Amino acid sequence: MYSSRLHWDVRPNRIACTLARKRSEGIAILDLTESNPTHAGLHYPPEILRVFDDERLLRYEPTPQGMMEAREVVVGYYAARGIAIEPERILLTASTSEAYAYLFKLLADPGDEVLVPRPSYPLFEFLANLESVVVRSYPLVYYGGWSINWQALLAAITERTRAIVVVNPNNPTGSFLKKDEVERLAALSFERQIALISDEVFSDYAFGADGERAVTVAGLEQGLAFALSGLSKVAGLPQMKLGWMVMAGASEERRRARERLEWIADTYLSVGTPVQCAAARLLTAGRSVQEQIRSRTAENLQFVRRALEGTKVNLLNVEGGWYATLQIPRVRSEEEWTLELLERANVLVQPGYFYDFESEAFLVASLLTEPGIFQHGLRKLVAVTTHV
Repeated sequence: MYSSRLHWDVRPNRIACTLARKRSEGIAILDLTESNPTHAGLHYPPEILRVFDDERLLRYEPTPQGMMEAREVVVGYYAARGIAIEPERILLTASTSEAYAYLFKLLADPGDEVLVPRPSYPLFEFLANLESVVVRSYPLVYYGGWSINWQALLAAITERTRAIVVVNPNNPTGSFLKKDEVERLAALSFERQIALISDEVFSDYAFGADGERAVTVAGLEQGLAFALSGLSKVAGLPQMKLGWMVMAGASEERRRARERLEWIADTYLSVGTPVQCAAARLLTAGRSVQEQIRSRTAENLQFVRRALEGTKVNLLNVEGGWYATLQIPRVRSEEEWTLELLERANVLVQPGYFYDFESEAFLVASLLTEPGIFQHGLRKLVAVTTHV
C-alpha cells in the first residue's frame, strides 16, 4: 500500500527509549546535542518581529527562481565575501533540504547514484531515497586534520554517479575543504561529467583564519557546481524557511541547469512571499544572532580544550561549524557509552555512528549548547569516561 521509498525502521532506538524514560520521570537532562538556535538561549533582536509589516505580502506574484529583490540580497551576501555572482545564477528554496531534492530531480534518474562524505550528516540517505536515488559514500580520513580519501572517492564513482556532495565545513567534523581539494574536485567533475554539490551552511562559522581554506564553490567556472546555504544557519533563523543555491561552473552548463531548475521550482513554488520580501531585513537583523553563535561556539570550544587536558578524552581538530567530536576510550561501544552517560550522569550526547564514523569510539557534542549546561555536562562526561 505504501511506497518502497519509505522503508526505514521508525522504532525508537535504545538511546531514544532511555531518554524518554528519564524525561517521563522528571529527571533534568544535560542536553549537549542542542542544534536549534531558537532553543539555545540566544537573544533575537525585536526588529525581526516587525520585518513582515509590508503591504507587498498581500500580493502573490510567483517567480520560479525567487523574487529578484530577494536574490539580490543573496548577491550582496556573497559580495561581502569577495564573490561576484549574478542574480540569474541564484534559485531560492524553502530550505537546503529542498535544494537537495531539486538537484537530485535535476541530475538523476531513479537508481542513479550520488556520492556523499563519511562521516557526515545522516539526512542525505533520506533525501536521496525519497527521490529514488542511491547514496554511495566516500571516506574522509583523519591525520591531525580531515581530508578526502581520493583513492576511495575515485573507486566509488560508477557509470551511474551523477553528483559528488561535499559539506564545507563538514558536519560534524568541522573540517573545511582546502583550495587544492576544490580544484581537484572541479577537475574531476568536469572530466567525468559529474555535478559538484557543496553544502556551505556552516561556512560563516570558522574558528580562526586559514588562507588554504576554500569557503565556497560559487566562483567555479568549470564543469557544473552548486553552492547551497540559507538563513537557517547564516542568520540563525531556521523558522524563516529561506534557502538558496548558486549555480556555478561553465556558462552553458549553468544555463541548461537553470532552465530545468525553473521547471522544477515552478512546479512547487514553495518559497513564501513574506520571507522573500523580508530577506534583506532578516539577514541584517540576523547578524547579531550570528555573532552570538560565533561567540558561543568559540567559548564552548575553548572550554573543551581546557577541560580535556590530561584526560582520556581527545578533541579531534575542528576548524568551524557548531560541533565538537570527542574520541573516548574504546573499551565499549559508542551506544554503550552514550547510554552510560545518560544513566549515570543524565548527560545526552550523540554517538559517532549517527554520522557514519568509520571506527569507534567517538561522541559528538553541540557547541551551540548554553555554556552553563555545556560546561556542567562536559565535566560529567569526563568524570564518567575517566573511571573506566
